[in-house]
Amino acid sequence: MTTAPHTLRTAHLADPLGIDEQHPDLSWRPAGRQRAYRIQAATDPGLLASGACDLWDSGPVEDPRSTCVRYDGKPPGARRRVWWRVRVRYDDGLSPWSSAATWETGLPTAADWSGARWITAPDTGGPARLPLLAVDFHLPSAPVAARLHATALGSYEASVNGVRAGRALLEPGCTDYGTRLIYATHDITDALRPGDNTVGLSLGNGIAHAPRVPGRYAKLHIDHGRPRAIAVLHAVLADGTSTTLVTDGAWHAAGGPVTLSAWFGGEEYDARLERHGWDRPGHDRAGWRAAVEAPLQGVTLNARTHPPVEAVDTVAPVSVAEPRPGIQVFDLGVNIAGRPRLTVTGPAGASVVIRPGELLADDGTVNQRFTGTPCYDRYTLRGDPGGEEWAPATVYHGFRYLQVEGLPGDPAPATVRGEVMRTANARAGGFSCSSDLLNGIHRIIDRAVQGNMFSVLTDCPHREKLGWLEQAHLVFPVVAGGYDVAAYYRKLVRDMADAQTAEGLVPGIAPEYTVFEDKFRDDANWGGALVLAPWHLYRTYGDTTTLRTHYPDMLRYLGHLHSRSDDGLLLHHGLADWIAFDNSTPKAVTATYAHQRIAAALGDIAEAIGRPDDAAAHRRLADRVARAFHTEFFDPARHTYGSGSQACDALALEMGAVPAEEVPAVLDHLVESVRAADDHVTVGEIALPALLRVLSAHERDDVVADLLSRTDSPSYGYQLAHGATALTERWDGPTRGSSQNHFMLGAASEWLTGSLAGLRQAADSVAYERIVVRPAPVGGLTRASAWYETPRGRTAVAWHRSPDAFRLTVTLPPGAPSRVELPLPGGGRDVREVKPGTWEFTVPGDWTTR
Repeated sequence: MTTAPHTLRTAHLADPLGIDEQHPDLSWRPAGRQRAYRIQAATDPGLLASGACDLWDSGPVEDPRSTCVRYDGKPPGARRRVWWRVRVRYDDGLSPWSSAATWETGLPTAADWSGARWITAPDTGGPARLPLLAVDFHLPSAPVAARLHATALGSYEASVNGVRAGRALLEPGCTDYGTRLIYATHDITDALRPGDNTVGLSLGNGIAHAPRVPGRYAKLHIDHGRPRAIAVLHAVLADGTSTTLVTDGAWHAAGGPVTLSAWFGGEEYDARLERHGWDRPGHDRAGWRAAVEAPLQGVTLNARTHPPVEAVDTVAPVSVAEPRPGIQVFDLGVNIAGRPRLTVTGPAGASVVIRPGELLADDGTVNQRFTGTPCYDRYTLRGDPGGEEWAPATVYHGFRYLQVEGLPGDPAPATVRGEVMRTANARAGGFSCSSDLLNGIHRIIDRAVQGNMFSVLTDCPHREKLGWLEQAHLVFPVVAGGYDVAAYYRKLVRDMADAQTAEGLVPGIAPEYTVFEDKFRDDANWGGALVLAPWHLYRTYGDTTTLRTHYPDMLRYLGHLHSRSDDGLLLHHGLADWIAFDNSTPKAVTATYAHQRIAAALGDIAEAIGRPDDAAAHRRLADRVARAFHTEFFDPARHTYGSGSQACDALALEMGAVPAEEVPAVLDHLVESVRAADDHVTVGEIALPALLRVLSAHERDDVVADLLSRTDSPSYGYQLAHGATALTERWDGPTRGSSQNHFMLGAASEWLTGSLAGLRQAADSVAYERIVVRPAPVGGLTRASAWYETPRGRTAVAWHRSPDAFRLTVTLPPGAPSRVELPLPGGGRDVREVKPGTWEFTVPGDWTTR
């Protein structure tokens, strides 16, 4: 019997609550090679089971490729649950129906928020404690379903009858606060009860309100106004009646125990100011005041349709030192992004300061020179003899070390811990090999990805916390190779579009919380993320919705580049090859490379969304830019481009600017320049992915293996040898300083999985319909393995090399036949077409010299 499709997703999420989209993407994993599909959707599971679908029945659709399609049924409206299922026809017959999946709509229009008001605490006229907002209400019976839709300007945590609503932290996340705010839908059915109930909202500043705070570090200053919130609670009772509660003047407000919330500088919390039971029924509200309206004009509310930030792990200290009397420094042993959690016992009024840091000063205290100083959290005890536990709720930090000052009593191993925070994107891939060095490189890159995967994809989790855009596409294969970012990246792309100016420029950061000078604001390798990130989404997940939605924005950006170009060349544009050791690469080389990639991607995008005339025009532009690049920068005498740097040659080769007859000579020049640098990279973040891909594409994985085996500067190994536990900002970061948690140089992980282990998508495939397994047993390695959760299912490869044989095991998910390219001991490949399933291959021979 054929097997039903599985892993159904709506908008790339499992059974999401409160989405706005009335026609979301629906995706599934077939259990065999799909030939056709049929989708049904209904407002009731009974209707769905009977086939009497009142929302949509797609009918049989002949389509062997699509496992992600747009819902094309009746719009469900607001606050409606939809049940849906899918069946597919395989080569050997029709499958059963899948198990039903669901999605639930939220409040998609402004009218759905009718009656709800933005509220905050009355202005006290002085240094305000951060507000608590609460409302008490009565239910005649327990609800059968209840939802709380909420958001805030700043940050908020919602609670119902003293219980937090979900695991999300730092809600609602970073957006352009003058344009858009994200709301979440919380299932609070089990938290409500018959009789009296209370909803509470505790507010923080977030980055929406980052004022100047004396004695505190701040990268920038923003003031969108005081923290405020808006919410709608809707409860359906067993008798079919419903209750709706909104934020309005009936809510009460009071100052809470958070006395300072500085996004860059830290949080202060005075436990003596806690209002015990404030978010539970029966709390005495004497001293509370009526909440006041604080309208926000021109701001759109959109549902959160990506995983929220959560605490995903806890790290215990590996050691504690006392560099000075009364100062303890706890070493977590690994660099993380998140927050400290303090466990302490002491008298009321005792104050404990926690200073996070990535490095130590010579005297053993925390060094914040490269991460923004001073930054610290302060907790003032309430004096509970049973002990107190606290973690800041309105900020996060990047750190390995926690310096504790003013601790009552002696420190214990559990005095402080580190809570790892990141967007809760599911793990999607992994890598391992026989080299501890290469495993370490993969590990520190992954740690840096985690450390910057917040509501925006940040450059660092401490001094800036900004969404610099070049990383979003240059290192996309690394981010997506480790985590499912299908839903997450849609939010990032919308941030980019929101930041785009009327003239079409896409600034270097999104959201654009501050305007940097021209070269930091206008570089095609940064702004081009608006084109290249959606293209990666399409290639990886089959997402055409993002392409269609933002194609007009992409055209406006291309128009901006046209206004800056000189016959296709961008001669005086941007930041060049950022963080390179060889600074000779002209910025015109990196900028024009970006121009060509953007035009080429737009050609493919236009074709994918059914605009063939546009596709042809974009491809003509890409060809023209490549020819102009060759004419301007090629040195025929030396068979190189521009200054002759590694970056110039790698970018020229990857963009296809090198005539076919010149490719061998230019490649030789590139390899020679690597060898002349003692197998070191001299490139920065723009050219690094191209360098590794070009060498691998031209069968020079041996050169890449030699690059990655170095442990002197500049190299990944140098970082590991000098104690890095996350990838650093600069090649020599651990000894040079700067950020110790940056993923922009993380392209090596793409090579480790895609070339060394050999697991990659075919060049002409979308959503991993076809896979290429092409391992590269180089560098003396004896084994390597990788796995990845593709949209069609898990694929995996593992190889082992002994002196007399090469053995390869491959698992291919359902789909079209894939290609396995077995390496041969004397060079060359044995290429085979392989059907889905698990296969083992053995290549005998003398493998001692390869």
